[in-house]
Amino acid sequence: MKRFALSPQPFEIAPLREQLLSAHAGAYASFEGWVRDHHGGRAVAGLRYESYAALADSEGERILSEAIERFAIVDARCVHRVGDLAIGELAVWVGVSAAHRDAAFAACRFIIDETKGRVPIWKHERYADGDAGWLHPEPPASK
Repeated sequence: MKRFALSPQPFEIAPLREQLLSAHAGAYASFEGWVRDHHGGRAVAGLRYESYAALADSEGERILSEAIERFAIVDARCVHRVGDLAIGELAVWVGVSAAHRDAAFAACRFIIDETKGRVPIWKHERYADGDAGWLHPEPPASK
């Protein structure tokens, strides 16, 4: 079953959350990342995410598999938008189900941090002053 996806369109969270429901799960944790109106002291007008899709899919799946092996979780999903996004739009979502909340929270944090650091997705920000610039993924923080 595919756990990681890139989405060129806005997506609904409820159906993704439903995929994580299980009699084994007593906890659910999620993360939503939205497009904000500023970065590094500059006003942001919008952005575009681009990706090397085949590599992004395989690396995203690898991260979710690692989370399932590393943490005591039941299941996990991650969806990241690609294309043009406006301020306030949902850019990335992570959901995790687990028997206990500690594992759900820890796995959720691991998945978003590793996704941002390892999955080939690049952000092109458009600034309010008319300038624009690429932001590259940063490696995950040392653990």
